[in-house]
Amino acid sequence: MAAIDEGLAQRVRESLFNLADFADISERKMFGSLIFMVNGHMTCGVGDEGLMLRVGAGKYEHALTQPHAGEMDFTGRPMKGFLYITWQGIEDDEDLCSWLELSLSFILAQPRK
Repeated sequence: MAAIDEGLAQRVRESLFNLADFADISERKMFGSLIFMVNGHMTCGVGDEGLMLRVGAGKYEHALTQPHAGEMDFTGRPMKGFLYITWQGIEDDEDLCSWLELSLSFILAQPRK
């Protein structure tokens, strides 16, 4: 099982609470990563290789054109609506928050689970 970068996990935790403190935010260990759930929906994940991010199908193609974003591929096929953000894309807290805001714009539009 891959290690979880605890420093990044804490940055994500703090950023999510600042961006969506009104939401139900929880954490689960899945896929060898620490997954953050917002209102019952998988939002992002932290492993030892960076950030997995859910943006939804509508914003997926555009998000892939952004620097440091790539396809999320666990099974040999890209998972549409999910991105992988490299370390370079989340080094600064401002950049991390920007990616999380993109995910939250999709997640918070979904009904709570």
